[in-house]
Amino acid sequence: MKIAYLVLAHRNPRLLVKMIERLACEKSAFFIHLDKKSNIENFRLAKGGNVFFSEERIPVYWAEYSMVEAILILIKQALNDVNNYEYFVLLSGSDYPLRGKEYISNFLDERKGAEFIALAKVPSVEAGVPLSKISTFSIPSDRPILQFIGKACAKIGFTRRDYRKFLGDLQPYAGSTWWALSRDACQYILNFVQENDKVCKFFSKTITSDEMLFHTIIGNSPFKQNIRRNIMFEKWSQDHVHPEMINENHIFEFESQKEVNLKDPFGPGEALFARKFSDKTLDLTKRIDKMIIDKERASSKH
Repeated sequence: MKIAYLVLAHRNPRLLVKMIERLACEKSAFFIHLDKKSNIENFRLAKGGNVFFSEERIPVYWAEYSMVEAILILIKQALNDVNNYEYFVLLSGSDYPLRGKEYISNFLDERKGAEFIALAKVPSVEAGVPLSKISTFSIPSDRPILQFIGKACAKIGFTRRDYRKFLGDLQPYAGSTWWALSRDACQYILNFVQENDKVCKFFSKTITSDEMLFHTIIGNSPFKQNIRRNIMFEKWSQDHVHPEMINENHIFEFESQKEVNLKDPFGPGEALFARKFSDKTLDLTKRIDKMIIDKERASSKH
């Protein structure tokens, strides 16, 4: 299975190096977009014949359309590579695998054609996706004056939009940013973006568009029938603003299961990756490395 790992990075260079080491194999490659605000010199150790940093770099801001733009840069780069990668796995520089590279490759190979993306209609009470997620008008950080005015207008209720005027017959969907999609699905996304400027402009003024644009495209495509939940473990904080940092309790939970199974409004499935880690929690990744080896040995005995 040829896998292209698309990585959005901005910090944690040592974690990124270790993640690449654990996942690297002859048929995989890593396409990395490093936030333009980050110093690339800190990431020089992340190198190899299968590691490609995007020459095109943009400043990325949390919950803004710049996330979408960076992901699109990576999709284009991987699609244009001479190796015809079969699956594109979107990760952040704060992620780490829960299974070995061969297990991940076999997992995708056995489910070839499936699209692993968390998907829920907007709005969805069960999935915690309010209508405001798509109807709230948002100004990006690269336009600070307009952003200030927009925030002021939001306080008096002047930032609501009727998405139907912009999306037409498209049913909006939302879910986790992180996915694993087939080559054909990624090509479909790229074609859609190139042909539907009006839709993209709408999402460019929407909060957390990285959690909606790709989902809306796939949810209204022929690929919808092949959707399964995504393969990323995330434990959200009580305020639902950021995922919790992985700690020893999470590691114990991973170790206690033969497979790290997920079940929520996005459906059941197995987690192959987890977030969030950092350079300060590399000791936890050592425990995961041991866990992976132990699970592989246990599996080989059966």
